[in-house]
Amino acid sequence: MEPLAVQYDILRWIVLSPLLGAVVISLLGRTLPRKLTGTIASAAVGVSFFIGLAAFIKLKGLAGHGHGEQAAFLSDTLYRWLAVGGLSVDVAFAFDRLSAVMVLVVAGVSALIHIYSMGYMAHDKSYWRYFAYLNLFVFFMLVLVLADNAVVMFVGWEGVGLCSYLLIGFWFEDPEKAYAGKKAFIVNRIGDFGFLLGIILIFWTLGTVNFNEIAGQAPAVLVAGGSLATLICLLLFLGATGKSAQIPLYVWLPDAMAGPTPVSALIHAATMVTAGVYMIVRLNVLYLLAPAAMCVVAVVGAATAIYAASIGLVQNDIKKVLAYSTVSQLGYMFLAVGVGAFSAGIFHLMTHAFFKALLFLGSGSVIHAMSGKQDIREMGGLKKKMPVTYWTFLFATLAIAGIPPFAGFFSKDEILWKAFSSPQGHWGLWLIGFAAAGMTAFYMFRLVFLTFHGQCRADEKTKSHLHESPYLMTVPLMVLGVLSVIGGFVGIPEILGGGNGFHHWLAPLLGNENGAVQVSAGVQHWPHAVEYTMIALSVAVAVAGIFGAWVFYIKQPEKPKQLAERWPLLHQLVYNKYYIDEIYNVFIVQPIKLTSTFLLWKIFDAGVIDGVVNLTGSSVRGLGRVAARLQNGYAQAYAVTFLIGVLLLIGSFVW
Repeated sequence: MEPLAVQYDILRWIVLSPLLGAVVISLLGRTLPRKLTGTIASAAVGVSFFIGLAAFIKLKGLAGHGHGEQAAFLSDTLYRWLAVGGLSVDVAFAFDRLSAVMVLVVAGVSALIHIYSMGYMAHDKSYWRYFAYLNLFVFFMLVLVLADNAVVMFVGWEGVGLCSYLLIGFWFEDPEKAYAGKKAFIVNRIGDFGFLLGIILIFWTLGTVNFNEIAGQAPAVLVAGGSLATLICLLLFLGATGKSAQIPLYVWLPDAMAGPTPVSALIHAATMVTAGVYMIVRLNVLYLLAPAAMCVVAVVGAATAIYAASIGLVQNDIKKVLAYSTVSQLGYMFLAVGVGAFSAGIFHLMTHAFFKALLFLGSGSVIHAMSGKQDIREMGGLKKKMPVTYWTFLFATLAIAGIPPFAGFFSKDEILWKAFSSPQGHWGLWLIGFAAAGMTAFYMFRLVFLTFHGQCRADEKTKSHLHESPYLMTVPLMVLGVLSVIGGFVGIPEILGGGNGFHHWLAPLLGNENGAVQVSAGVQHWPHAVEYTMIALSVAVAVAGIFGAWVFYIKQPEKPKQLAERWPLLHQLVYNKYYIDEIYNVFIVQPIKLTSTFLLWKIFDAGVIDGVVNLTGSSVRGLGRVAARLQNGYAQAYAVTFLIGVLLLIGSFVW
């Protein structure tokens, strides 16, 4: 049964509104008052959210008006972009159940970040440029999630990469920050090459790049478990490892902290890093046909989750802790989609957007109060000075730690359960995710205790300026705080008395739910006692992590130093992030630079290419000098030359 397409021409304004905001600010931002610039940018994204909300209501009503549950969607085609041979690409947008979730999350969270930025960036000299970039970022992300085909998605995919470069390196006068922007851009290009090859292979195999046509044709054309399906999915996943910061292409994301803190919130919570997870779920039918590729996705996700969590245990920069937390949580999402729990992956993507945006904006509030300082060893005792920031930050921390009834509990618990119970999963993957959950609770409450509790360790000058942030910054914190508490209620599992509405909402789009791809059903009826035990264990490991952080940083604060002195090599290894950046630099970056410098530049470019060009120039100059000697101005010489030419011509005819 073909998905039902309903024309909805207003859909384009979800995408075009932030683009229009970026254009207006780029042209007039220098002359407009700062508050007006920020208001235009925030309103542009707000319009996208409210149009998306209207589209969601319309989409939700389709099933209730005789259209059934079969993946109905709203469609808006602007124009035919490409028509070359068998390739036909429209600039078209599709608003279905999956993109509805993404649009509301992207536009809603981004709007709050825009409002927050009006306070955080109030005194920046490039205020207008910041908001132009921010609007452009949201535009490209909305293109990515609303595209009805892979080529238009790739435009959004590359666009968010460009904007990440512009925003991470926003303060480009600082070489370190400019370097971080370049690093993000280059690392993502590596992954994007794989993604582009995957799109080309899809078209070569199926003759289409339209997502609905891919989902319909792939099960009939591709052999389940075949090498072609596996290759396509692995190439696409290479792109996802870059955008969504998974091993081995995660290294750009911690350095992305060089940009303004609201940018970190935007990248980590609502936009760029979620693109890889969304892409896999959008093409879930392909992945269901490639179980080997799904296994790779699950293993890489689990490895990334625990690897990044271990680094977060000892970081002292407040934003770096949150950065490695993001890498770890993205690992959970890939673990979910790798075991076939696509709805659980998107569910965690949504709840993570709420609490991670709140954590970054809360850290920005702390940095704002601390006059730019980011080292948590210089903080402490901020709870009384910054009550709104503290309580909202605590809610987000409880959510990411997986404490019920906060949002992160429901999504993370579902991922762990699916990893444990799914035939595509393995108890080993569950165990890794379980351990990472305990580590997450530990390092996040380490962050809370060192930042907000105990005695303030800041210098006297910083202490005298400690204050709560202005309302433009605290109101978004409070909204996100509420979402961090209640955001998981849409996915309460049946065993806890809920209907797991989020899962049922996405089910018509998932090939393992709607029957598009026949997969092993696995064990469907685990005893309730097992489920209750797994829930209890996930809560217990979170509580254990929190208790461990309390013992180490409140009860016995000398313990961490003692442990570091007892195992100095292990501590240095983890503190220095396993020296992965240094290893990459020695074995990849420097060899490429040397090859580029000597082989490509000095030998090939300067020697071969410049040599050919210079030889051509020298030859022309030589011929010019010969011709110049012939043109000497002597009539006698011209007459002799003419006579010789005539004789040669006559001789050639006679001969």
